[in-house]
Amino acid sequence: MKLRSNLLKLALFATGLSGIVAEYVLSTLATYFLGDSVFQWTMIVSIMLFSMGLGSRLSKWFVNNNLLQNFIYIEFILSILAAFVSVITYSASAFYGYVGFVIYIMSIIIGLLIGMEIPLVIRLNDEFEDLRVNVSSVMEKDYYGSLLGGIFFAFVGLPYLGLTYTPFILGSINFTVACGLFLMLRNSLRPQLTLKLSGMSLVVLILLVSGFVFARPIIEYGEEARYQDKIVYQEQSKYQKIVITKTREDFWLFINGNQQLSSIDEVMYHEPLVHPVMKLSKNPQQVLVMGGGDGGAVREILKYDQVENITLVDLDPAMTRLGQTHELLLRMNENALNNRKVEIINADGFKYLEDSRQYFDVIIVDLPDPKTVELGRLYSYEFYRLCHSKLRPNGLIITQAGSPYYAARAFNCIDTTMQAAGFITMPLHNQVLTLGEWGWVMGCKTGTREEIKRALQGLKYEDVETRWINHEAMTLITSFGKEIFPDDHQPVEVNKVHNPVLYKYYLDGKWDLY
Repeated sequence: MKLRSNLLKLALFATGLSGIVAEYVLSTLATYFLGDSVFQWTMIVSIMLFSMGLGSRLSKWFVNNNLLQNFIYIEFILSILAAFVSVITYSASAFYGYVGFVIYIMSIIIGLLIGMEIPLVIRLNDEFEDLRVNVSSVMEKDYYGSLLGGIFFAFVGLPYLGLTYTPFILGSINFTVACGLFLMLRNSLRPQLTLKLSGMSLVVLILLVSGFVFARPIIEYGEEARYQDKIVYQEQSKYQKIVITKTREDFWLFINGNQQLSSIDEVMYHEPLVHPVMKLSKNPQQVLVMGGGDGGAVREILKYDQVENITLVDLDPAMTRLGQTHELLLRMNENALNNRKVEIINADGFKYLEDSRQYFDVIIVDLPDPKTVELGRLYSYEFYRLCHSKLRPNGLIITQAGSPYYAARAFNCIDTTMQAAGFITMPLHNQVLTLGEWGWVMGCKTGTREEIKRALQGLKYEDVETRWINHEAMTLITSFGKEIFPDDHQPVEVNKVHNPVLYKYYLDGKWDLY
């Protein structure tokens, strides 16, 4: 009797682990395909918890003499759904396009099934322990399993197994639980039911093995459908999905499905990002680059002989490793990240600035667009105040700021936030062929906007090797025309850590024009 009770609790510990990881997998998939991580994680987890409550209510309709077999049925179904969640999602994105609907439907169904488990185990364990001990011990095991599941997903599942194979670990856990209960308790089941469950376990095993074998090509096909060109590299790191596509001699770099650069026109992005601020600096010896793991910005910085040290701070070691080793990026960045002047630090940029005692002449912020709260933190008032404190008296900063037309209010918010942090700002823009009209905001600690603009427009580049930017270009990138969309210039709030408005402005942009 004690063995049977412990077996049921062990099963619930395993399913608690599997259940929480299923929530995280679906939330990550929703973020990857639908964007807005805060919204997707909030809604997926909330919907699954609601569905679990509904599943708990529905479990009362299971009669007492069929509890064990119903629990095993639920585990078999869960093992299949949990294992194939990524395969189903990527297939939907490739063939049907209703990926959001599919993700949320799976969240509801998996939540319902998970919700049925705890009441069934409590009822199965009722004959072995009194109610007080039964409920507390069953819930305890489920919550302990959830903790282990979170640790597994954060440190093993996502960074090493990715969204391809982590779901199959979940499916295997549910399958093992079902088979373990079946084998241990088969003598208490009717012979006909034993034969039926044996057949089901064989079918589920075949499905799991087949899915494990064919998951990668199916998911890769679904991933290919998201891009116009052939994928030549992809990696799910601990922090993001990195994809490189290629056609003929050109390649594109994507992070979480969003283009970061194209070899066709990356100079039209990197040169305005780097050269105006480097030229305006009288003696740029110490340069800090936030992000920029592809190496394009560092390549341009190294064209200035005065530079003694470049500190590149990028959260993801997978990205900087790629910039140091991948043949396409090495060709593009001219092996810049392996230069002796470059120090690479894989850390959170905000935390790095808080802890650093170093001061810089130039800070270049080359981060992905602020489309999430997490990224918006690196475009916040608090972040820019830290930058201000780490710049020498004549120091300069420039940040990529998205599109001044597709997301004008987000662009203006970055400008406003930098001004609030103490910078005299100068917005810049350029037509990047594969990105459209793109923008940057430069910040100085002294002077006026008019003085900065005149200084920028007077810059010459005869002494620096560039492919696009020149003296004439400075007149173009420092000048803006009249307003096209009246609502774009409505007042914006300062983006702060405790009031993250920037990502909302960004997501509300006119991206349907892109």
